[in-house]
Amino acid sequence: MLKNKILFILGFLLLSGFVKVQAQYSVSGLIVDQETAMPLVGASIKITTANKGAVTNDKGEFILTNIANGKLQLSVTHTGYKTLDTTIEIAGKNLVNLKIALGHEEEDLEEVVIVSSSRTNSRIEDLPTKVEVLGSEEVHEENGIKPGNIASLLGDIAGIQIQQTSAATGNADMRIQGLQGKYTQILRDGMPLFGGYAGSFSILQIPPLDLQQIELVKGASSTLYGGGAIAGMLNLISKKPKLNKPEKSLTLNYSSLKETNFNTFFSGRNKQVGYTMYAGTTQQKQVDVDGDGFSDVPAVKSVFVHPRFFVYGKDNSNLTLGYTFNYEDRNGGDMQVLSGSKDAKHQFFIQNKSVRNTVDLVWEKPLENGGQLTAKTNASFFDRDMTTNVFGMKGKQSSWYSEISYAKKYDYHNLVMGLNYNGEQFNKQVPDSSYMPNEAFKTMGVFIQDDWKFAEGFTLQSGIRIDQNSEYGTFALPRLSLMYKVNNKVTMRLGGGEGYKTPSLFNSEMDERDYHYLAGYFKNIVSEKSLGFNYDVNYKTKVNGWNLTLNQTFFYNKVDKPVLLQTVYRESLVCCIPPLYYYANASLPLVSKGMESYVQAIKAPYEIYFGYVYTDARREYNSTHPQLPLIAKNKFATVFAYEFNEDFRVGIESSYTGTQYLDNGTKTDPYLFTAVMLRYNVGKASFVLNCENLFDKRQNKNGSILMPPFTNPTFPEIWAPLDGRVINLSMHLKW
Repeated sequence: MLKNKILFILGFLLLSGFVKVQAQYSVSGLIVDQETAMPLVGASIKITTANKGAVTNDKGEFILTNIANGKLQLSVTHTGYKTLDTTIEIAGKNLVNLKIALGHEEEDLEEVVIVSSSRTNSRIEDLPTKVEVLGSEEVHEENGIKPGNIASLLGDIAGIQIQQTSAATGNADMRIQGLQGKYTQILRDGMPLFGGYAGSFSILQIPPLDLQQIELVKGASSTLYGGGAIAGMLNLISKKPKLNKPEKSLTLNYSSLKETNFNTFFSGRNKQVGYTMYAGTTQQKQVDVDGDGFSDVPAVKSVFVHPRFFVYGKDNSNLTLGYTFNYEDRNGGDMQVLSGSKDAKHQFFIQNKSVRNTVDLVWEKPLENGGQLTAKTNASFFDRDMTTNVFGMKGKQSSWYSEISYAKKYDYHNLVMGLNYNGEQFNKQVPDSSYMPNEAFKTMGVFIQDDWKFAEGFTLQSGIRIDQNSEYGTFALPRLSLMYKVNNKVTMRLGGGEGYKTPSLFNSEMDERDYHYLAGYFKNIVSEKSLGFNYDVNYKTKVNGWNLTLNQTFFYNKVDKPVLLQTVYRESLVCCIPPLYYYANASLPLVSKGMESYVQAIKAPYEIYFGYVYTDARREYNSTHPQLPLIAKNKFATVFAYEFNEDFRVGIESSYTGTQYLDNGTKTDPYLFTAVMLRYNVGKASFVLNCENLFDKRQNKNGSILMPPFTNPTFPEIWAPLDGRVINLSMHLKW
């Protein structure tokens, strides 16, 4: 009897196994572009109910094996396309020749955002590293508010402070999480945009009309993009042409501070070739807001031209060739001098003329195994003519960047690896009486990063970069990030990494007149090295029709051996010999820590935002005044927008900047900055009436900020606006 039972059980198990084996089927087919019917290489298809997936090959084909009988939920994704969720049924046989067509992503990038800064072209919600994206809607709105540059747009992001550094020329510094602008790497389409000779003009020379979106990573970001990304990385994504959807647009703007902007953008594409073309000009007249005889707004003349050409291969490869020309003449100082009436009592001015020519080339090739090979290179040539009432200097900087990388998406891994070679060279030109040396360096780097989905809801991102710099040695830059999706509402991220920054001659906070006595570096100067951590919790839900988002972030950054400007006084029998300036390393670090909190609620026709940033930035090398100057410890921001209908929108933004410390330890007054915007659409035209600094908060409101002698004045640190209330009216025409 026992023997019969055992045989029965064994037979049952064998039969069950046989049935189970027989019940396994496969699904195969093709994924194509909905408009062109072209195969899509590297598209992902997943059975969400069985945790199985595949990636299409070079012919757009896929196969899923070991599939059970019954109904299955499929999710199909590809960069630049809408996600397709559908249901199929296995009815006792293999499912073959399944054809799936994906439609292109809509222009509205608010709900689903593809992030190119990850190099894997992943969706923002799938990245272990927190990436903040200003999409096409924000960029388009900024084009109507400030068509000349993106400075005010970036200033709206929590954790970013746009700080004016020069009263004469209006230079501005972008500070992330309490660290100065030199610690942020600025890229355009994944390639360095400015080298060490950019000064603080970078964000003042980039118009928004030419951009599709802006991607920002706060904290250590050096693994994929190299040294310089200590505080963060800013990647500006240019517009691309859309198939059979040409674009023509024009923007005109005039402000109460005598600024005029004229910008145009054109694009077009067929199956083989495409193009984009941006051209714009800014004319800003000098303005003396407080009536002290000196400009609070400099005279600016600029021209920006950016054409790009695209070639699309039958194998889904593409080649992009771009060229950028940027000319700017920025001049501030004594109003009488600026008007051409210089005399013995009116001498002071600072003028910066710059010309930049950049050429870039990008080639992308999908491979048969579903991976992608990318090769890119650019070369930039920058001429700067700096003239003041006491000193003049000309300089030429050339910089170059080249990279080859490989990326592939697996079922549980997103892998990217590559190597790059870049360099920079600066030569001062005659006539020039400065002590400043020439400098040059080259860097060879190799990197690898993997996003590993090792468990349900968990993704571990690990990576390392090794850079060899010709002047400052070898750097190993590891990074780790962990993302945990608790559920479809809550996501947590924890990440950290190391970075470095090589010394540079040009400091955004240095007065142009002092460059005459800049003598370079102390001996044995070394690169700054950093360690940074970020932790954030993000909660998204829907309450009574409101899309609600809450985010809480904590950050910590430490910079060892920070490079500071040192004054060396010279002994002489002759009175009043000016000192020399050198860069040297501090013995103790610079530390920045704090938190960012925001709440966003959207329900048509309302949009509400409230944010708070706490920053504690300290220079431990200065025991007398340890607080890092010009960093607000507390900052609040609010946004309220209402759409009366699809043609009429109003928005109100306010920010409260708390007490800041000056270099000598003095505290500044807090201040409120408010802006109001009205937008109205008429046919193909959009009109924007905007008022910045509604309550006219100005540092110079209670008197001039100049300190004598007035033939060559000095200025205090700038902690609040100087230009006051500004009203502008713009028209954007798109056809």
